[in-house]
Amino acid sequence: MAERSTAAVDVADTSGDEPLTAKAEKATDDGTKPDKASGAEEAAVGTDDATTVADAQPSELHSGHKLAKRYRLEECVTRLEGFSSWRAVDEKLRRAVGVHILPADHPRARPVLSAARSAALLGDPRFVQILDAVEENDLVYVVHEWLPDATDLATVLAAGPLEPHDAYQLVSQVSQAMAAAHREGLSHLRINPGSVLRTESGQYRIRGLAIMAALRGLTCDEPQRTDTEAIGALLYAALTQRWPYENDAYGMTGLPKGVGLIAPDQVRAGVHRGLSELAMRALVNDGATASRQEQPCTTPDELAKAVAAMPRIRPPETAFTTPPPYQRTQYQQGSYGQAARSHPMNRATQPVPTPPPPLQSRTGKALKWCVSALLIAALGLGSWQLADTLLKRENDTSGSGTPQANSHHDTKPNGKPIKIEDAAEYYPDGRPQHPDQVRYTYDKDSSTYWRSMSYRDGPDMNPHFKQGVGIVYDLGSEQPVGGASIDLHYAGPHTKVTLYAASSLSPSAPLGSMKRLGGADTSETVAKVNLSSPAKARYVLVWMTAMPYAPGDDYSNAGYKQAIREISFTG
Repeated sequence: MAERSTAAVDVADTSGDEPLTAKAEKATDDGTKPDKASGAEEAAVGTDDATTVADAQPSELHSGHKLAKRYRLEECVTRLEGFSSWRAVDEKLRRAVGVHILPADHPRARPVLSAARSAALLGDPRFVQILDAVEENDLVYVVHEWLPDATDLATVLAAGPLEPHDAYQLVSQVSQAMAAAHREGLSHLRINPGSVLRTESGQYRIRGLAIMAALRGLTCDEPQRTDTEAIGALLYAALTQRWPYENDAYGMTGLPKGVGLIAPDQVRAGVHRGLSELAMRALVNDGATASRQEQPCTTPDELAKAVAAMPRIRPPETAFTTPPPYQRTQYQQGSYGQAARSHPMNRATQPVPTPPPPLQSRTGKALKWCVSALLIAALGLGSWQLADTLLKRENDTSGSGTPQANSHHDTKPNGKPIKIEDAAEYYPDGRPQHPDQVRYTYDKDSSTYWRSMSYRDGPDMNPHFKQGVGIVYDLGSEQPVGGASIDLHYAGPHTKVTLYAASSLSPSAPLGSMKRLGGADTSETVAKVNLSSPAKARYVLVWMTAMPYAPGDDYSNAGYKQAIREISFTG
C-alpha cells in the first residue's frame, strides 16, 4: 500500500475518509469549511438518495478481475458511496491505469460518464487524462492515467512548506489550468492537496476534473468562485504548512478557533509577502478580508492574471558541486612515486627534497644564452609567418571584391540583434516540458532558464518516445535571420540544435511543414548557428534532438537533459 501515497491514481479523494468502507462521507470530513459545494454534498448524503447510493453496491469485484478483457484490477484504493476506485493494468498497452467503477443503475452513473467524456475532450496535459469511459455488463467504468512518478501535494507538504519559487509555480500552473478548464465549461469543486500532484520534473497535474464532483453528486451555483478559493487554500497551505480553516486536514493543523483567517505572513516568519497577499485575495470569498487594498480574485482567470502581474520569483541558485581546493601534485612536491593518498602525519614528517641550485658555472651561463637565442629566433620566424598569412588573406579578399563567407565553425554571428516579441513551447506529441518557463530564455537574465525533463536515453533522443524538445520564437515580423546564439545550462557531449522557419506559435504544427534553416552540434555551454545566407522568417523554432547527461539537482533527476538560459537572433 506504500504506492498509494505517490501514485497519481484519480481516486475519489480519500483524504479524511476511511478507505475500503461503504459508509457515506460527512460534508466537512476533508477539512474544508462548509461552502456551497460541500453544502450540496451534505444535502446529497443526507437525503433518501444517500440510502439508494449505499444500497447500489457494485457486483463483487476482486484483484485479477478484467474489464473489457483488457483492464486487470490490481488493488482497490477506495470503496465509497456505491462506487470503487482501483489501480489496474492495461494489458494491451502494458501500463498502469486507474479505474472508477459504478453499477450502471447507480444514480450518479450517467453524470460520471458525461463528466468523463467532457474532461477527455479537453485534452489539457496539465490534468490527469481520461483514457476511456464505458458502460458495459451492468457496469460503468472510467479509465484514467496513473502517474507513478507523481506525489500528491499533501505528501509533499508533510516534509514542510514550499520555497517561494515552488509555491509560485504551484499557484501559477494550477490557476492557469483551471482557467482553461472553465473556459470550456468544466469545473472541479474538489481541488485540495489530495487532488493536485507534483511530478519529478516539477510540473503540477490536477486529477479528477469534473469527475470528483460527479462521483460525489456535487453541484454549485458559483463553480469558478469555489475553485478559486480552493486554489487559494492550496497556496496558503504551501506557504505555511497550515490548513486555512479551523479543522485539521491533509496532515496539517488548522488555524486557531475563533481567530479567523490570518494572512500567511502572520502565521509563519519568512513567507513571501506577495504570495501571502495573493492567497488572501483568492480566499476573500465568504467573508475573508482582502489583504491591503487589492481586489479579490473570484475566478481562476483573475487569479492567473494576478500571478502573472507579480514580480517574477527566481528559482534558487542550482547547487553545483564545489571543486576541491587546488593541491600541488606529487611531482611538484618532489615526491613522485609516493602513494596518492598518504596519512597526514606521514606527509608532515617526510622531508621535502631541496631543488638543485641554479646553473652558475660557465657552462650553465653559455647554455642559458643559447636557449635565449633560440627563443628569439623562433619568435621572429613565427611573426614573419603570421604576417605572411595575413597579407595573403587580405590579397585574396581584395581580389574577389567581397569578404569570404563565415565557415561552419565560426562562432561569431554577424548582423544586428533581432528583438523577440513572444515565444511558446513546441510539443507536437502533446507532452510539454515547462511552458511557463519559456519567457526566461529571452528575459536578459542569465540566472533564469527554461529546462527540459530528464530522459533515460541519450544523448540522441529516442524518436519512438520523444523526437525532440523545443521553443518557437516570434520575431514580430518577417525579417532576415542570419543566425542564433543559445546560452545553455549543461555542458557535455552533446547538444544538437536545429533552427526551422515556422508559420505560427502553434505547439503542434508538423515539423515536416517547416523549412530547415541550419543547425549546430556542441559539447559546450554555447551553441551558435550561423546561416550561410539570411533566411526570411517571423517564427523560428529552436529544436533540440540531443542533450548531454547531467546529474540530478533541486529541480530534476539525473539524466539526459538541457536548459536554455538566454537566446538571441541576429539579422
